[in-house]
Amino acid sequence: MNKIFTALVLCLSISLANAQTKPLTQPFGKVDAADLESKSCDFEKDANAEILFDKAEIYYDANLDLGMERHKRIKIYNTNGKDNANIRIEYYSGNHVEYITGLQAQTINLVNGKPEITKLDKKLVFTERIDKMRSALVFSMPNVKEGSIIEYKYIWNTNSLSNFPDWYFQDKLPTRYSELTTSIPDFLYFKQKANIVQPLIVNTRKDEGRSMGTGTNMVPYTLERNTRGMANVPSLTDEPYMTATTDNLQSIIYQLTSIRPTMGIIKSFSDTWAKVGGILADDEDFGLQLKRKLTGEEAIIAKAKALKTDDQKIQYIFGEVKNTMKWDGVDRWYTNDGTSKAWEKKTGNSAEVNLILYHLLKQAGVKAYPMVVSTREHGKVVPYYTFLYQFNRAVVYIPIDSTRNYVLDATNKYNIYNELPDNLLNSDALYIDKEKKQYDMVYLERKDPVRQIVIVRGEVKPDGKMNGTAQISSFGYNRIHTLSRYKTDGEQKYTDYLRENNNNLKVTSLKFDNMEIDTLPLTQNINFNLDLTSSDDNYIYFVPNIFSSLRTNPFLSENRRTDIEFGYRNSYSIIGTYTLPANYKIDALPKSATMTMPDGSITFKRYVATENGTLMVRYVIDHKSTLYPKDSYPDFREFYKKMYEMLNEQVVLKKS
Repeated sequence: MNKIFTALVLCLSISLANAQTKPLTQPFGKVDAADLESKSCDFEKDANAEILFDKAEIYYDANLDLGMERHKRIKIYNTNGKDNANIRIEYYSGNHVEYITGLQAQTINLVNGKPEITKLDKKLVFTERIDKMRSALVFSMPNVKEGSIIEYKYIWNTNSLSNFPDWYFQDKLPTRYSELTTSIPDFLYFKQKANIVQPLIVNTRKDEGRSMGTGTNMVPYTLERNTRGMANVPSLTDEPYMTATTDNLQSIIYQLTSIRPTMGIIKSFSDTWAKVGGILADDEDFGLQLKRKLTGEEAIIAKAKALKTDDQKIQYIFGEVKNTMKWDGVDRWYTNDGTSKAWEKKTGNSAEVNLILYHLLKQAGVKAYPMVVSTREHGKVVPYYTFLYQFNRAVVYIPIDSTRNYVLDATNKYNIYNELPDNLLNSDALYIDKEKKQYDMVYLERKDPVRQIVIVRGEVKPDGKMNGTAQISSFGYNRIHTLSRYKTDGEQKYTDYLRENNNNLKVTSLKFDNMEIDTLPLTQNINFNLDLTSSDDNYIYFVPNIFSSLRTNPFLSENRRTDIEFGYRNSYSIIGTYTLPANYKIDALPKSATMTMPDGSITFKRYVATENGTLMVRYVIDHKSTLYPKDSYPDFREFYKKMYEMLNEQVVLKKS
C-alpha cells in the first residue's frame, strides 16, 4: 500500500509540475509559441483537442447584479477535433433574466513560424431561440485546421441576485487549466455543492473592506475574493451505464440562501423545497396551467367517470393522452405554448403533455398531483440543494397507499401506467399539492428485480446445424424497451438485433404475444436455424447461450472514472434444452458453478446436466444492487470477465 501511495504522489507531483511549466492563462490574443507548435495533449495523448485554459470571474456590481467574464482557449490537434470549433452558449433569455455582451472570438494558426489571427465576423454570430425562456448564441470559428488554437471571451449578465452560475472544472475534453474566481460580499450567504476529486493547484482568498450606500446610510462589508484553479483535468467520456455527465464532472455550484438583515433587503430565496413548490404552484407556465379547460375534454372525462375503479380510470386516461399527444422531444418543467394550445396542436413539450394528463385525471376524480422530476440524462436531484433548475420534466404523481404510488409520464408511447419510468429512477422528485400547500420530496426507486426469461429448445444435427425454438418473456422495463425497439426499428432491424448480427443464426419466424396488454409480460416466440460453423467431420461445437443479449461484455475497459448505475435490478434466467445427435458423445462440457461478487451484490449460477442424449443448461444472474461505485470497479470488472467467459463457454461433441 505504501508503494502504491508513493507512486501516486510521484505521478501527481510530475503532473502538477508539467502543468506549471507553461502559462496557466494568458491575455486574449497572446499565445505561447509552444502551444501553437504542440501536436498532442501532454497528459492525454490520444485527445483530438484540448482546453488550454477556461477562466471565469464572477462578481456583483454596484446594483448587486451578477456578471461573469469568461475566457476559453482550445487547441485543435486533428480533423476529428474540429467539431469543437462550433460554439454554442445557452442562456435564459426570458424576461431578459440573462444576456450576453462583449463577445470576441478568433482563430490563431502558425504560418511560416508566426501566429496568424483570424477574427470572427460578428455577422456570423446567430441568436437561436430555443423556447420562450431559453436562447443560445451560436457561431463557428473561422479558418480552423489541424493545429489551430481557438479562443473566445464574453460577459454573461443577469439581473437576478441569486442566479449564480455553476462552474465545471472538467469537460468532455481534457483541460490543462481551469480557474474560477468569485467576488462575493459577506452579507450574502451561500450554500456550496462541490464535487472535487483532484487537488487545487491554486486556492487563495483575499478579503477587501468595502462599503455601500451614502452618508449616514453607509454600510461597511467585506468582499471575499476566492480563486480556485485545477490543472491537468482528464476528459470525462461516456462510459457504459454511467449517470448524467453533470453528475460526474468536477464542479462547484453555489446557492444563495439568505441576506444579512442589516442590509435592509428582503430575504426571498428558495432555500426550502416548500418555497420552490410554492413558486411552481403560482407560476404562469406551471401551476396556473393546471385548471385550463381543454377542447372536447368532456367526452373523455365522462367515459373515465363511468369506470368503476381508479385504476381503470388512470389506465384509460393515460392511454388517451399517450395516443393523442405527440411529445416534441423537448424536456422542460414549464409549458411553452400552454396546455390548451398544445392539446389543440396534439403536440407539446414534456410539461404540456403531462399537465394535460394531470388535468384530465383530476377532472375525472382521481387523486393526482403534478410533480417535477429530473431525467437520468439531466442528472440527479440533490435534495439539500433547493434549486428549481435541477428539474427538467413535469409528470403526474398518484399515491395509491402507504407503500405504493404511480408516477405517470405520457411522453413515451410505451410507458406503462403502473410502472415508474426507468429514466426517473434513483433521484428525488417534488410533488405539488396547492390546495393543502404541501410540497414534498419523494425518492423514486424500484426495489423489486425486473425479470427476463429466455427458454431455448434446440436439436443438434449430425451435419453441424441446429434447429429450434426460443421463447423470450420480458417483464416491466424489459417489456417497455423491447416493444420500443421493435416498433422503432422495424422487424428486420429488430431481428438483426436478436441475432446479434450473427449471420450463421437465422430467425425463420417471430411472433409476439401480449403486445397490447400492458399488465402481462411481452412474449416473443421464435423459430430459428443455426449453422455451427466451427464444426468438422469429427467434432461439433456450440454455445448454449442463445438469444439472451448477453454475449458481449460491456465492461472491458481497465479503468473507470464514474460509478456504474444500472438504474434497477435485473434478474436473468436462460434455460436451454438441447437434443444431441445419436452418433455423438460429449467430449467437453461446461461445469455447474456458482460465482458471487465479494460484497454479495451479484450472483451468477450455471447448472449443467445430461440425460438420455439431452443436454440441459441453465444460467441465472441476479443483481442485488443497482449502484456499483467506481472504487469497486476492479472487482466488478473481474467478475464480469469471468461471468461472460462462463456464458460463452462451448459444448464439444465428438463423433462416436
